[in-house]
Amino acid sequence: MGARPITGRMTADAEGGVTVFMIGMRINRFRALRSWLPVFRAMPRMLRELSRDKDGGMLGYQLLFGSPRLIYVVQYWDSHEKLLAYATDRGKEHRPAWTAFNRRLREGRGKVGFWHETYVVPAGAHESVYINMPEFGLAKATAVVPVGRRGEGAADRLALKSA
Repeated sequence: MGARPITGRMTADAEGGVTVFMIGMRINRFRALRSWLPVFRAMPRMLRELSRDKDGGMLGYQLLFGSPRLIYVVQYWDSHEKLLAYATDRGKEHRPAWTAFNRRLREGRGKVGFWHETYVVPAGAHESVYINMPEFGLAKATAVVPVGRRGEGAADRLALKSA
């Protein structure tokens, strides 16, 4: 089950800046299916759409579960401009899903929670290390390389990127 770990110390082959977008939902009332199930179903459609659009800006994503109630996605984008362009494009999956979600949110009286956070990380301000892990996170979104190619320590990898 699942991807095989890559033995050793690896890092993401990510040059330049990156935008990290985290989005999630919290099911406050499991029995209120009409409040949270449409939200739950909308995200896979958007992720498929984004994954097919190679010029759209999303580099990759990681689906995570915080508890039975909390589901979230960490997305990696090559720019915040492309993230915002997708979010506001009326011809894409996000706009109608967002409109429907807001309507359900008003009607649902707190049965489902929603959150997102966006981080614009300039070149030289991010680094990563993965030890005996399958492709994950930023490395899965870009490429996995041995740590030595980017510097042995976190400070080294940050210095390489800011040089």
